[in-house]
Amino acid sequence: MSIKTLSTTPYDDQKPGTSGLRKRVTHFQQPHYVENFIQSLFDCLPGKEGQTLVIGGDGRYFNDSVIETAIRMAAANGFGKVLVGRGGILSTPAASHIIRHYGAFGGIVLSASHNPGGPDGDFGIKYNIGNGGPAPERITDAVYARSREIERYHIVEGGTVDFSGPGAFALDGMAIEVIDSIADYAALMETLFDFDAIRSLFASGFTMRFDAMHAVTGPYAREIIEGRLGAPHGTVVNGVPLPDFGGAHPDPNLVHAKELYDLLMGPDAPDFGAASDGDGDRNLIIGRNRFVTPSDSLALLAANAHLAPGYKRGLAGIARSMPTSAAADRVAEKLGIEMHETPTGWKYFGNLLDAGRVTICGEESAGTGSDHVREKDGLWAVLLWLNILAVRRQSVDAIVREHWATYGRNYYSRHDYEEVDAAAANGVMDALRARLPRLEVEGFGGRAIALADDFAYTDPVDGSVATGQGIRIGFADGSRIVFRLSGTGTVGATLRIYLERFEPPHGRHDRDTQEALADLIGLADALSDIRQKTGRAAPTVIT
Repeated sequence: MSIKTLSTTPYDDQKPGTSGLRKRVTHFQQPHYVENFIQSLFDCLPGKEGQTLVIGGDGRYFNDSVIETAIRMAAANGFGKVLVGRGGILSTPAASHIIRHYGAFGGIVLSASHNPGGPDGDFGIKYNIGNGGPAPERITDAVYARSREIERYHIVEGGTVDFSGPGAFALDGMAIEVIDSIADYAALMETLFDFDAIRSLFASGFTMRFDAMHAVTGPYAREIIEGRLGAPHGTVVNGVPLPDFGGAHPDPNLVHAKELYDLLMGPDAPDFGAASDGDGDRNLIIGRNRFVTPSDSLALLAANAHLAPGYKRGLAGIARSMPTSAAADRVAEKLGIEMHETPTGWKYFGNLLDAGRVTICGEESAGTGSDHVREKDGLWAVLLWLNILAVRRQSVDAIVREHWATYGRNYYSRHDYEEVDAAAANGVMDALRARLPRLEVEGFGGRAIALADDFAYTDPVDGSVATGQGIRIGFADGSRIVFRLSGTGTVGATLRIYLERFEPPHGRHDRDTQEALADLIGLADALSDIRQKTGRAAPTVIT
């Protein structure tokens, strides 16, 4: 074997989004496309020589090939050691834990999260830094700049790279260790939650269905829920990761997890239902006859976290992304702790977590997590729910209703327009920005407007500034509409509209969500003229 330096030419489209670089598999399969991006990353990581790098992914199509390429390039670029998940499997939260637990320099996570897989599906590459969290913009911007001028890459040719089973070997002097990330992650969960109490819950006849969606969480969920917590075999379904996720869309929402939703709303419903996505960082929570929105779940977990051993000390603070409902704000106010509103993207929580300013974080897109790692963590959220249910011995529905009676209810929904023509989507946003100066003065639809801006964020820890993060329109009655372009798609643009209305503790909490938001939905359509500008008659997905 030997290190080769091979010539290449740059691509102009390797700018990472909120969760790394995501494209169709066929796009990544272009000559040297993967090598260019990885070399551009390595060129922007001073001090990497002799360091440990974590590599793994969600098992989707093309993972194995890129993992081998990344290992060979890491050896050629001076890393001293690579830790790789057995079979290449490494959930995103587990990757964050492995980086932190073993003191690694950073990690390459191969995933397109909740996007479809398979030869015609999506693929992604993301870099996580030494704290276990996603690379900040100063790194991703540098990688993009480097990718536009790259002329060569380094790679080790020859030798065998086999990560199918546990073991250790070397490649051109670089040590490679294939680790059992499932055991490491499960051990971490045992330090946070009362496994004895949850075992007792299952022993009492409590029933559950966990849908792993043929994605990466399956092996983790089987080990913990069925293996360590004693849930009956078959509690975890679709638990074998498949390169194409069984032909399904591994996004735990009410559209793509409809079978689970229908089960929980039916006559033979188990007590509790949950799901996770492609790379294991998102979650879906459903009780018997009660869907829990991600925004409400964040608030409920924060309000009840003290019931789990790992959080008995209390919370330092809570952080949520700007489009997430304000339900958690009311919990923070009652607890007397800090509340932070950040742009979308888990990387914005990293500084707050590292500084000890917050303990629990969440996003409306089904991501919740805590300071145990620096990524959102789908299975963690499920286990915290199980811990709460084990202690309170109430149904999910009863816990949710009691929460609303205490804090009020934030009726909330997200309307997604997926794979919209990018020019049309940007046209919608540009027209809205142009209207902002007049809206606060003139109001709209007979309503007074208290806030109309393009959200900007100044990090309270390092002072960095992020602008253009989404258009917020807040009404005097506390209702809110947010317009934002998503950074997680791979084709065209995804335009998202977030709608929120607050009902106080003594108000009516049993209305259908879309009915309760009907007036705001009409205002959003009128404000954006989205149907005419995009040619779309209705959203692709409503959650």
